[in-house]
Amino acid sequence: MAIDLRSDTVTLPTPEMRQAMAAAEVGDDVFGDDPTVNELEALAARVTGMEAGLFVTSGTMGNLASLLAHGQRGQEVILGDESHIFQYENGSASALGGMVLHTVPTNPDGTLPLEAVEAAIHSPAHHYHFYHWAPPGVICLENTHNRCGGAVLEPSYFAEVAAIARRHGLPVHLDGARLFNAAVAAGRPVTAWTEHVTSVQLCLSKGLAAPVGSLICGPADFVDRARRMRKILGGGMRQAGVIAAPGIVALTKMVDRLAEDHRHARILAEGLAGLPGVTVDLEAVRTNIVIFRVASAAEAERVQAEAAVAGLLVSDFGAGRLRLVTHYGIGEEDCRRAVAILAACVRR
Repeated sequence: MAIDLRSDTVTLPTPEMRQAMAAAEVGDDVFGDDPTVNELEALAARVTGMEAGLFVTSGTMGNLASLLAHGQRGQEVILGDESHIFQYENGSASALGGMVLHTVPTNPDGTLPLEAVEAAIHSPAHHYHFYHWAPPGVICLENTHNRCGGAVLEPSYFAEVAAIARRHGLPVHLDGARLFNAAVAAGRPVTAWTEHVTSVQLCLSKGLAAPVGSLICGPADFVDRARRMRKILGGGMRQAGVIAAPGIVALTKMVDRLAEDHRHARILAEGLAGLPGVTVDLEAVRTNIVIFRVASAAEAERVQAEAAVAGLLVSDFGAGRLRLVTHYGIGEEDCRRAVAILAACVRR
Protein backbone atom coordinates (compact mmCIF):
# COMPACT_ATOMS: atom_id res chain seq x y z
CA MET A 1 0.00 0.00 0.00
CA ALA A 2 1.29 3.44 -0.92
CA ILE A 3 2.32 5.94 1.73
CA ASP A 4 -0.06 8.79 1.04
CA LEU A 5 1.35 12.15 2.12
CA ARG A 6 -0.55 14.26 -0.41
CA SER A 7 -2.78 15.75 2.30
CA ASP A 8 -4.30 15.12 5.71
CA THR A 9 -7.65 14.95 3.89
CA VAL A 10 -6.89 11.30 3.05
CA THR A 11 -7.34 10.19 6.66
CA LEU A 12 -9.74 7.35 7.35
CA PRO A 13 -12.19 7.45 10.28
CA THR A 14 -11.15 5.73 13.48
CA PRO A 15 -12.97 2.59 14.68
CA GLU A 16 -14.66 4.72 17.37
CA MET A 17 -15.91 7.09 14.68
CA ARG A 18 -17.37 4.22 12.66
CA GLN A 19 -19.17 2.95 15.77
CA ALA A 20 -20.48 6.43 16.51
CA MET A 21 -21.81 6.72 12.96
CA ALA A 22 -23.68 3.44 13.26
CA ALA A 23 -25.19 4.34 16.62
CA ALA A 24 -25.97 8.01 15.94
CA GLU A 25 -29.36 9.36 16.95
CA VAL A 26 -30.71 11.31 13.99
CA GLY A 27 -33.45 13.71 12.90
CA ASP A 28 -34.11 16.23 10.15
CA ASP A 29 -31.38 18.84 10.52
CA VAL A 30 -33.12 21.40 8.30
CA PHE A 31 -35.85 21.47 10.94
CA GLY A 32 -33.19 21.58 13.67
CA ASP A 33 -34.28 18.12 14.83
CA ASP A 34 -31.04 16.17 14.57
CA PRO A 35 -29.76 15.78 18.16
CA THR A 36 -26.29 14.65 17.10
CA VAL A 37 -25.79 17.64 14.82
CA ASN A 38 -27.08 19.92 17.57
CA GLU A 39 -24.63 18.38 20.04
CA LEU A 40 -21.72 18.83 17.62
CA GLU A 41 -22.60 22.46 16.93
CA ALA A 42 -22.93 23.25 20.64
CA LEU A 43 -19.61 21.51 21.36
CA ALA A 44 -17.84 23.52 18.66
CA ALA A 45 -19.27 26.76 20.04
CA ARG A 46 -17.97 25.91 23.53
CA VAL A 47 -14.53 24.94 22.26
CA THR A 48 -14.14 28.18 20.29
CA GLY A 49 -15.75 30.42 22.89
CA MET A 50 -18.38 31.50 20.39
CA GLU A 51 -22.15 31.85 20.79
CA ALA A 52 -23.19 29.33 18.16
CA GLY A 53 -21.97 26.78 15.65
CA LEU A 54 -23.10 25.45 12.28
CA PHE A 55 -22.23 22.11 10.67
CA VAL A 56 -21.41 22.30 6.96
CA THR A 57 -20.22 19.74 4.44
CA SER A 58 -16.78 21.20 3.72
CA GLY A 59 -14.29 23.90 4.57
CA THR A 60 -14.91 25.60 1.25
CA MET A 61 -18.64 25.77 1.99
CA GLY A 62 -17.86 27.00 5.49
CA ASN A 63 -15.67 29.83 4.25
CA LEU A 64 -18.10 30.79 1.49
CA ALA A 65 -21.18 30.76 3.73
CA SER A 66 -19.25 32.88 6.23
CA LEU A 67 -18.23 35.47 3.64
CA LEU A 68 -21.77 35.65 2.27
CA ALA A 69 -23.11 36.09 5.80
CA HIS A 70 -20.61 38.86 6.59
CA GLY A 71 -20.66 40.84 3.36
CA GLN A 72 -22.79 42.05 0.49
CA ARG A 73 -22.49 42.04 -3.28
CA GLY A 74 -19.88 44.54 -4.43
CA GLN A 75 -17.99 44.57 -1.14
CA GLU A 76 -14.37 43.50 -0.84
CA VAL A 77 -12.94 40.47 0.89
CA ILE A 78 -9.47 41.51 2.06
CA LEU A 79 -7.22 38.45 2.20
CA GLY A 80 -3.74 37.15 1.44
CA ASP A 81 -2.61 36.27 -2.06
CA GLU A 82 -1.44 32.88 -0.77
CA SER A 83 -4.63 32.13 1.18
CA HIS A 84 -6.66 28.99 0.61
CA ILE A 85 -9.78 31.06 -0.06
CA PHE A 86 -8.03 32.87 -2.91
CA GLN A 87 -5.95 30.01 -4.30
CA TYR A 88 -8.22 26.97 -4.01
CA GLU A 89 -11.88 27.90 -3.63
CA ASN A 90 -12.74 28.64 -7.26
CA GLY A 91 -13.37 32.33 -6.71
CA SER A 92 -16.66 31.28 -5.13
CA ALA A 93 -17.25 34.51 -3.20
CA SER A 94 -17.05 36.39 -6.49
CA ALA A 95 -18.88 33.84 -8.62
CA LEU A 96 -21.79 33.27 -6.25
CA GLY A 97 -21.73 36.28 -3.94
CA GLY A 98 -20.62 39.11 -6.19
CA MET A 99 -17.85 39.97 -3.72
CA VAL A 100 -14.47 41.31 -4.79
CA LEU A 101 -11.34 39.43 -3.67
CA HIS A 102 -8.81 42.12 -2.74
CA THR A 103 -5.48 40.38 -2.17
CA VAL A 104 -2.53 41.69 -0.22
CA PRO A 105 0.95 40.08 -0.23
CA THR A 106 1.48 37.21 2.18
CA ASN A 107 4.65 37.12 4.27
CA PRO A 108 6.61 33.83 4.38
CA ASP A 109 5.28 33.24 7.91
CA GLY A 110 1.66 33.43 6.74
CA THR A 111 0.95 36.88 8.14
CA LEU A 112 -0.29 39.80 6.09
CA PRO A 113 1.65 43.06 6.44
CA LEU A 114 -0.41 45.21 8.77
CA GLU A 115 0.23 48.31 6.70
CA ALA A 116 -1.00 46.48 3.60
CA VAL A 117 -4.20 45.43 5.38
CA GLU A 118 -4.77 49.00 6.52
CA ALA A 119 -4.09 50.35 3.02
CA ALA A 120 -6.54 47.89 1.47
CA ILE A 121 -9.41 49.35 3.51
CA HIS A 122 -10.79 52.20 1.44
CA SER A 123 -11.88 54.98 3.74
CA PRO A 124 -14.81 57.37 3.28
CA ALA A 125 -12.33 60.13 4.22
CA HIS A 126 -11.06 59.96 0.64
CA HIS A 127 -14.37 61.35 -0.56
CA TYR A 128 -13.81 61.41 -4.32
CA HIS A 129 -12.09 58.04 -4.67
CA PHE A 130 -14.37 56.38 -2.14
CA TYR A 131 -17.20 56.39 -4.66
CA HIS A 132 -15.01 54.65 -7.23
CA TRP A 133 -13.73 51.89 -4.97
CA ALA A 134 -15.54 48.76 -3.88
CA PRO A 135 -16.27 49.17 -0.15
CA PRO A 136 -14.59 46.84 2.35
CA GLY A 137 -16.65 43.97 3.69
CA VAL A 138 -14.53 41.51 5.67
CA ILE A 139 -10.90 40.69 6.48
CA CYS A 140 -9.79 37.04 6.26
CA LEU A 141 -6.89 35.28 8.00
CA GLU A 142 -5.70 31.66 7.84
CA ASN A 143 -4.17 29.52 10.61
CA THR A 144 -2.26 27.30 10.19
CA HIS A 145 -1.26 28.64 6.80
CA ASN A 146 -1.27 25.91 4.17
CA ARG A 147 0.85 27.45 1.41
CA CYS A 148 3.33 28.80 3.95
CA GLY A 149 4.17 25.30 5.16
CA GLY A 150 1.70 24.96 7.99
CA ALA A 151 2.91 28.18 9.58
CA VAL A 152 1.44 29.10 12.97
CA LEU A 153 0.29 32.72 13.23
CA GLU A 154 0.56 33.98 16.79
CA PRO A 155 -2.42 35.30 18.79
CA SER A 156 -0.62 38.63 19.22
CA TYR A 157 -0.72 39.13 15.45
CA PHE A 158 -4.45 38.35 15.43
CA ALA A 159 -4.93 41.02 18.09
CA GLU A 160 -3.22 43.57 15.83
CA VAL A 161 -5.41 42.71 12.85
CA ALA A 162 -8.49 42.80 15.08
CA ALA A 163 -7.56 46.31 16.21
CA ILE A 164 -7.42 47.45 12.57
CA ALA A 165 -10.77 45.79 11.87
CA ARG A 166 -12.40 47.48 14.88
CA ARG A 167 -11.19 50.91 13.77
CA HIS A 168 -12.96 50.40 10.46
CA GLY A 169 -16.00 48.51 11.73
CA LEU A 170 -15.14 45.32 9.84
CA PRO A 171 -15.59 41.66 10.79
CA VAL A 172 -12.64 39.25 10.73
CA HIS A 173 -13.14 35.70 9.46
CA LEU A 174 -10.60 33.00 10.25
CA ASP A 175 -10.08 30.08 7.92
CA GLY A 176 -9.07 27.78 10.75
CA ALA A 177 -9.11 24.56 8.76
CA ARG A 178 -6.05 23.46 10.75
CA LEU A 179 -6.48 25.72 13.78
CA PHE A 180 -6.15 22.79 16.17
CA ASN A 181 -2.71 22.09 14.70
CA ALA A 182 -1.76 25.66 15.57
CA ALA A 183 -3.15 25.27 19.09
CA VAL A 184 -1.25 22.04 19.73
CA ALA A 185 1.99 23.39 18.27
CA ALA A 186 1.78 26.58 20.35
CA GLY A 187 0.44 24.91 23.48
CA ARG A 188 -2.52 27.29 23.55
CA PRO A 189 -6.31 26.77 23.48
CA VAL A 190 -8.05 27.70 20.23
CA THR A 191 -9.72 30.56 22.10
CA ALA A 192 -6.34 32.33 22.13
CA TRP A 193 -7.06 33.03 18.45
CA THR A 194 -10.85 32.96 18.22
CA GLU A 195 -11.22 35.71 20.83
CA HIS A 196 -9.80 38.10 18.23
CA VAL A 197 -12.05 37.14 15.28
CA THR A 198 -15.72 37.45 14.45
CA SER A 199 -16.09 34.01 12.95
CA VAL A 200 -14.07 30.86 12.34
CA GLN A 201 -14.27 27.82 10.08
CA LEU A 202 -12.87 24.57 11.50
CA CYS A 203 -12.24 21.45 9.42
CA LEU A 204 -13.04 18.05 10.91
CA SER A 205 -11.84 15.94 7.98
CA LYS A 206 -8.14 16.82 7.93
CA GLY A 207 -5.90 15.97 10.87
CA LEU A 208 -8.89 15.27 13.12
CA ALA A 209 -9.73 12.34 10.80
CA ALA A 210 -13.51 12.66 10.56
CA PRO A 211 -14.78 11.46 7.16
CA VAL A 212 -16.58 14.66 6.23
CA GLY A 213 -17.54 18.11 7.45
CA SER A 214 -16.51 21.46 8.85
CA LEU A 215 -17.94 23.87 11.40
CA ILE A 216 -18.63 27.59 11.36
CA CYS A 217 -18.68 29.33 14.72
CA GLY A 218 -19.46 32.92 15.64
CA PRO A 219 -22.13 35.22 17.11
CA ALA A 220 -25.66 33.81 17.07
CA ASP A 221 -26.99 36.34 14.57
CA PHE A 222 -24.08 35.65 12.22
CA VAL A 223 -24.66 31.89 12.45
CA ASP A 224 -28.34 32.45 11.65
CA ARG A 225 -27.32 34.26 8.46
CA ALA A 226 -24.74 31.59 7.66
CA ARG A 227 -27.40 28.90 8.07
CA ARG A 228 -29.47 30.66 5.43
CA MET A 229 -26.41 30.86 3.18
CA ARG A 230 -25.81 27.14 3.70
CA LYS A 231 -29.35 26.48 2.49
CA ILE A 232 -28.83 28.70 -0.56
CA LEU A 233 -25.67 26.75 -1.38
CA GLY A 234 -27.53 23.44 -1.20
CA GLY A 235 -26.03 22.48 2.13
CA GLY A 236 -29.22 21.84 4.06
CA MET A 237 -29.02 18.25 5.33
CA ARG A 238 -31.56 15.81 6.67
CA GLN A 239 -30.51 12.93 8.96
CA ALA A 240 -26.99 14.31 9.18
CA GLY A 241 -26.22 12.84 12.59
CA VAL A 242 -24.51 9.90 10.91
CA ILE A 243 -21.77 12.23 9.64
CA ALA A 244 -21.85 14.60 12.62
CA ALA A 245 -21.18 11.79 15.11
CA PRO A 246 -17.54 11.27 14.05
CA GLY A 247 -17.10 15.03 14.33
CA ILE A 248 -17.86 14.79 18.03
CA VAL A 249 -15.21 12.08 18.35
CA ALA A 250 -12.83 14.30 16.36
CA LEU A 251 -13.21 17.26 18.72
CA THR A 252 -13.09 15.22 21.92
CA LYS A 253 -10.55 12.50 21.12
CA MET A 254 -8.35 13.51 18.18
CA VAL A 255 -6.93 16.93 19.03
CA ASP A 256 -4.08 15.96 21.35
CA ARG A 257 -2.77 13.31 18.95
CA LEU A 258 -1.96 16.03 16.40
CA ALA A 259 1.36 16.39 18.24
CA GLU A 260 2.26 12.98 16.83
CA ASP A 261 1.75 14.28 13.30
CA HIS A 262 4.00 17.22 14.09
CA ARG A 263 6.77 14.91 15.33
CA HIS A 264 6.49 12.85 12.17
CA ALA A 265 6.74 15.97 10.04
CA ARG A 266 10.05 16.76 11.77
CA ILE A 267 11.34 13.32 10.80
CA LEU A 268 10.51 14.07 7.18
CA ALA A 269 11.97 17.57 7.26
CA GLU A 270 15.22 16.58 8.96
CA GLY A 271 15.65 13.60 6.66
CA LEU A 272 15.10 15.71 3.55
CA ALA A 273 17.37 18.52 4.76
CA GLY A 274 20.42 16.32 4.32
CA LEU A 275 19.70 15.40 0.69
CA PRO A 276 21.66 16.97 -2.16
CA GLY A 277 19.62 19.33 -4.31
CA VAL A 278 16.84 19.64 -1.72
CA THR A 279 16.04 22.82 0.22
CA VAL A 280 13.96 22.69 3.42
CA ASP A 281 13.40 25.48 5.92
CA LEU A 282 13.56 23.48 9.15
CA GLU A 283 12.54 26.44 11.30
CA ALA A 284 9.31 26.76 9.33
CA VAL A 285 8.22 23.17 10.04
CA ARG A 286 6.11 23.52 13.18
CA THR A 287 3.05 21.46 12.38
CA ASN A 288 2.19 18.64 9.97
CA ILE A 289 3.15 20.21 6.62
CA VAL A 290 6.57 20.00 5.01
CA ILE A 291 7.31 21.90 1.81
CA PHE A 292 10.65 21.28 0.13
CA ARG A 293 12.20 22.65 -3.02
CA VAL A 294 14.16 20.97 -5.79
CA ALA A 295 16.03 22.47 -8.73
CA SER A 296 13.09 23.18 -11.03
CA ALA A 297 9.43 22.56 -11.78
CA ALA A 298 10.44 19.81 -14.20
CA GLU A 299 12.55 18.16 -11.51
CA ALA A 300 9.66 18.33 -9.04
CA GLU A 301 7.38 16.67 -11.58
CA ARG A 302 9.92 13.91 -12.14
CA VAL A 303 10.44 13.30 -8.41
CA GLN A 304 6.69 13.19 -7.80
CA ALA A 305 6.15 10.66 -10.61
CA GLU A 306 9.05 8.41 -9.60
CA ALA A 307 8.05 8.53 -5.93
CA ALA A 308 4.53 7.39 -6.87
CA VAL A 309 5.96 4.39 -8.74
CA ALA A 310 8.01 3.57 -5.63
CA GLY A 311 4.94 3.74 -3.37
CA LEU A 312 4.93 7.32 -2.09
CA LEU A 313 2.30 9.93 -2.99
CA VAL A 314 3.20 13.62 -2.61
CA SER A 315 1.75 16.90 -3.88
CA ASP A 316 3.36 19.13 -6.49
CA PHE A 317 3.09 22.65 -5.08
CA GLY A 318 4.41 24.41 -8.16
CA ALA A 319 7.63 26.35 -8.83
CA GLY A 320 9.80 23.35 -7.98
CA ARG A 321 8.15 22.71 -4.63
CA LEU A 322 6.70 19.47 -3.29
CA ARG A 323 4.48 19.11 -0.22
CA LEU A 324 4.23 16.33 2.35
CA VAL A 325 1.50 16.23 5.00
CA THR A 326 1.50 13.85 7.96
CA HIS A 327 -1.75 12.61 9.45
CA TYR A 328 -3.61 9.89 11.33
CA GLY A 329 -2.60 6.55 9.83
CA ILE A 330 0.99 7.59 9.07
CA GLY A 331 3.61 6.26 11.45
CA GLU A 332 7.27 6.93 12.15
CA GLU A 333 8.42 4.09 9.93
CA ASP A 334 6.28 5.39 7.08
CA CYS A 335 8.08 8.71 7.35
CA ARG A 336 11.51 7.11 7.33
CA ARG A 337 10.56 5.04 4.31
CA ALA A 338 9.26 8.17 2.59
CA VAL A 339 12.62 9.90 3.13
CA ALA A 340 14.43 6.87 1.68
CA ILE A 341 12.19 6.86 -1.40
CA LEU A 342 12.69 10.58 -1.97
CA ALA A 343 16.43 10.23 -1.44
CA ALA A 344 16.59 7.64 -4.20
CA CYS A 345 14.47 9.83 -6.49
CA VAL A 346 16.43 13.05 -6.10
CA ARG A 347 19.81 11.32 -6.52
CA ARG A 348 18.89 9.93 -9.93
